[in-house]
Amino acid sequence: MSKIKVGQKAQVTRKFTEHDVGLFSELSLDFNPVHLDPDFAEKSIFGQRIVHGMLVSSLFSGLLGKQLPGEGTNYVGQNLKFKKPVYLDQEVTAIVEVTEVRDDKPIITLSTTCVNDEDEVVISGEAVVSYKG
Repeated sequence: MSKIKVGQKAQVTRKFTEHDVGLFSELSLDFNPVHLDPDFAEKSIFGQRIVHGMLVSSLFSGLLGKQLPGEGTNYVGQNLKFKKPVYLDQEVTAIVEVTEVRDDKPIITLSTTCVNDEDEVVISGEAVVSYKG
């Protein structure tokens, strides 16, 4: 495995469909009607159905475990701020960037950001992970 360095980045882009939201509702037991009921969501502050914030932020887990730092990565911690809604079928890009590398242990800190198709930050945060060093 190559040496992890501050500034390294990885990203992934995808859209979340009605099917994805339905599956996540079943798995998470989050049946909030703002995600599932078009009539309810239309009357909400969002004006339409939104994707679960935790579903969108789950993209970070895939990035960390497959791309940077890669297989064998385990979460130590993650904080998140949900800044804007993500709507069904809206493209979002999740980005992780190494901000700190510990010298004494294979532990790194990364900024975690999701942006929508208008380049607006929808989720920001920070992850701390251990990895196979």
